[in-house]
Amino acid sequence: MTNARLLDVTRLASRAGLVATGVDRVELAYLQAFTQDADVPVFGLCRTALGFVLLDRAGLIALGEAYKSRKFSKPDLLSRMNRRLSDAARLGQSFVRRHAVARARRAKLKRLLKHVPVPFTYFNVGHSNLVRPVCRAIKSRQGAEIAVLIHDTIPLDWPDLQRPATVADFRSKLIVAGKFADRIICSSAACALDVRRHLAALGSVPPVIVAHLGVEPSTPVPEDIPLVVMPLRPYFVVLGTIEPRKNHALLLDIWDDWGPGAPELLICGRRGWLNKEVFDRLDAGVSHVREVPDLPDGAIAALLLGAQGLLFPSLSEGFGLPPIEAAALGVPVLCADLPPCRELLGDWAVYVDAQDRYSWTKEISRFLQTAPQDRAGRLSPPTWSAHFRKVLGEA
Repeated sequence: MTNARLLDVTRLASRAGLVATGVDRVELAYLQAFTQDADVPVFGLCRTALGFVLLDRAGLIALGEAYKSRKFSKPDLLSRMNRRLSDAARLGQSFVRRHAVARARRAKLKRLLKHVPVPFTYFNVGHSNLVRPVCRAIKSRQGAEIAVLIHDTIPLDWPDLQRPATVADFRSKLIVAGKFADRIICSSAACALDVRRHLAALGSVPPVIVAHLGVEPSTPVPEDIPLVVMPLRPYFVVLGTIEPRKNHALLLDIWDDWGPGAPELLICGRRGWLNKEVFDRLDAGVSHVREVPDLPDGAIAALLLGAQGLLFPSLSEGFGLPPIEAAALGVPVLCADLPPCRELLGDWAVYVDAQDRYSWTKEISRFLQTAPQDRAGRLSPPTWSAHFRKVLGEA
C-alpha cells in the first residue's frame, strides 16, 4: 500500500510573489510531482500566524499555479493587521487560508491531522516548519512517517558567514530531523557525508538517501531581457544571492584590476546579508560590472546562452544548482573546486580553487577565446523522475 503524502508548504506560503530561490524550487517540484500522481492521496500542511491549515490536492495545485505566476489575491484583513508578517507572508498565508479544507490552532494540530488518511508520509523539504511539536504530533498518528530533505550543512560548516540566528536555528532543526525522521534525503553524496558527520555528533543518524535534485533549465526568452540589461560586449554571468559564501568579492577584485578592455560581468541575484563591503563596492561602481536582480527565469536563461560562461566561485555548496542549469543549456562553467560540483558536473566544468585569484583570472581570459555560437553539446542533468523514484523507494 502506498502511503498518502503530506507536504509541508510553509516556506512557499511565506515567500508568495517573490522570485523563487533554489529551495523554493525544490518545494515546488515536490508539490507538482505529488499533485500529478492521481493514485495517491496528497495534502499540504502550512503553519500560519493563526495556526495550521490543511490543503487538499486542489488547494495545492492552486498554490503552485499562483506561486509560478507570482499572482496572489490581496491579503485578508487578519494578515494586513499583523505587523510581524512580511508582505510575502501576508499574501501566502491569506491564500492558504482561503483554500484550506481544515484549520486548527497550534495546540490542536493532532486533531487537524486526523483528516489525513493513514498510513502517510510527512515530507519537509523547506525546513520552515521543522520543529518538535509538529514532528511529535505527526508521529503520534500510528502509521505516520517523516522524511526530511537536508540541502546542506553550510550553517554549521561556515558559521562566520551566516546571519546571527541561523547557526543555532539550523542546529536545532538538524537535531529534530535526527530524532524524528524515518529517513533523510540528501541532494548529493557529498552532502550526505556532511549530514551523517553532524548527526553522529548530535546523537542520532536515521537512514540517509542520496537523490540528486532534478534540474529543468528554463526556456530562454530573449524578449524578457530589459534593453538596459543587454550587454554591449562579451560578458559573463554570476548567478545567486549576493552573500559572503558566494564569493563575489573574488570577481570584483579581478574586474577591478582588469582595466578598459574587461568583459562585462552581470550579477544576477538579490543582495543578501553580512556583505557590506561588497555592497559598498557595488554602490561605488566597479567598471563593467552590473547588478541585474529579479529577472524572470527565461531572461536569465537567454543571458546564459549569450554569455562566455557562468562563473561560480562559491566557497561551499550542498548541490550547486546554477552551474548545473548552465551546463544543461550548453554554457561553459568556471567553478570552484567543490565535491558536490565535481559529483554532478563531472568533466563539464573547469575547476579552480575558490581562493586562487590568479587561476580565476587566467581561466576567465581563456573562456573569452571561444564565441558562444561556436560551442556544441550540453550536459544531461539529473531528472526529477529519477529523484522521486529514489525518494519513494521505486528505484
